[in-house]
Amino acid sequence: MRFGEIPIDEAAGAILAHSHRLEAKTIKKGRVLTPDDVQVLRDAGYTEVVGAQLDPEDIGEDQAANRLAQAVAGDNLTLSKAFTGRANLFAAKSGVVVYDPARLDAFNSVDEAVTLGLVPPYQAVEAGQMVGTLKIISFAVPGDTVLITEAIARRDTDFVIVAPFRPTRVGLVQTTLPGTKESVLDSTLEVTRSRLHPMASELCHEVRCGHTRVEIGKAVEACLKVQAEMILISGASAVVDRRDVVPAGIEAAGGKIEHFGMPVDPGNLMLIGRIGDVPVVGLPGCARSPKLNGFDYVLQRLIAGLPVTGAEVMRMGVGGLLKDIPTRPMPRTRRRARDMDEDMEDGGAPPQPTTGRPRIAALVLAGGQSRRMGEINKLLAPIDGIAMIRRVVDNVAESSVISTTVVLGHEAGRLREVLAGAEVEYVENPDYGGGLSTSLKAGMSVIPDGTDGVIICLGDMPMVDASTLDRMIAAFDPVEGRAIVVPTRRGKRGNPVLFGRRFFEEMTNVSGDVGARHLIGKHEDVAVEIEIDDDSVLMDVDTPEALAKLTAGSA
Repeated sequence: MRFGEIPIDEAAGAILAHSHRLEAKTIKKGRVLTPDDVQVLRDAGYTEVVGAQLDPEDIGEDQAANRLAQAVAGDNLTLSKAFTGRANLFAAKSGVVVYDPARLDAFNSVDEAVTLGLVPPYQAVEAGQMVGTLKIISFAVPGDTVLITEAIARRDTDFVIVAPFRPTRVGLVQTTLPGTKESVLDSTLEVTRSRLHPMASELCHEVRCGHTRVEIGKAVEACLKVQAEMILISGASAVVDRRDVVPAGIEAAGGKIEHFGMPVDPGNLMLIGRIGDVPVVGLPGCARSPKLNGFDYVLQRLIAGLPVTGAEVMRMGVGGLLKDIPTRPMPRTRRRARDMDEDMEDGGAPPQPTTGRPRIAALVLAGGQSRRMGEINKLLAPIDGIAMIRRVVDNVAESSVISTTVVLGHEAGRLREVLAGAEVEYVENPDYGGGLSTSLKAGMSVIPDGTDGVIICLGDMPMVDASTLDRMIAAFDPVEGRAIVVPTRRGKRGNPVLFGRRFFEEMTNVSGDVGARHLIGKHEDVAVEIEIDDDSVLMDVDTPEALAKLTAGSA
């Protein structure tokens, strides 16, 4: 790849390194310059631009990111399609992330332009949570670089996986001494339940007994009789030696002690034993608290079916001091981060990027009167035998949006009939005659809480498919300055448009028949365009001629 100043007469086909806001149009960085772009720049007085020109052996940033993300992603991971050289990895199931840090180091050491960041190994994640991000730093990388990093990723074992939590029946033994409060035992019971619940596991049996070897042994046997697949023992007095009362009780039930102690604080006094295939864990005192401690590290791995040997425990010291850190992002406590720009406007500190896929809702505007169509309601017109509005809604449903709301107005009852069975919410706009803005306002009033953004879809654009919507969602990243996503075809902006939550208030204040498109120009600095390979984002059906052309083409 050649990077630097390029004479304007040689700039066609080059990738622009920096945005240019011109009177005629804005040409953004990362755009592959067309002859028309070059002419606009030339007319504006430019004799050269800064950009990149790819050599034949180079692989573009998005293609390279997609290839490498597919190579590293193992079991129970899904990928976002690359945009600006970034592809994200998400957990498909709740579980524990597993990979070899040395192998990750080798991957990242091939070339400075190829980077992969993952959550810490053995971190618990929930379904949908981001596990890693692969970023190609430059506009392209040599083909040899991609081949080498692919080879590291595609060795005999998967590069990174999520070991899913397996529903597990867990028995709990709590011992007592004179003065032990029932309220403490009750609290420990509830805290333990809350730990197990996010991992799809449950307490199948609880026994409270005296703090003696014999009684502990009998309590453990009682748990085994009800087919507990794991047994936890919370002692009234902490275990201080592998020959103490709790380990002696495990041995009395026919078990053996595998390891005592761990380099994690809180959690040092952890005891691990086994009776046949059933793991038995002597809990440290900190396990009575819901806060993260060494017990969580062991419990998560066991429920995910991962080995927890003495050697594994002794390697937990890296990051093992937990006393002075905020609670890690466990499923039961995690808080979604908000858009950086919104929090900054409120005077707060910048948040961390979101740890899961953005929660994008879809709003389908279908309240208009179809005046230009004559007597027919275009939204009910059949496209390959399916009503236009139904085709739009079905396309949206196949995408990764979290919800779909259809705004009804004109002939609402007939639209509900053709949408019967679709997984959508409805809101009716009694002022639909007042233009597009009234439907937009009605729809925005019912957007679900916690939504990161909304895609405004038009009911008369049936050719926009789910892959286009998913590409828009993948491009959305307010933290990186992409809070509005606009699809284009040959440089012309189309629909639908995705707006981040920071614009929700402005969108409820629009008027007339123009919707929220003016916000794109007003906030050009945070708008990003994605080029679509077909004309679907420009094809709205407003006239009988347009409908006839569409139906003829789909026949």
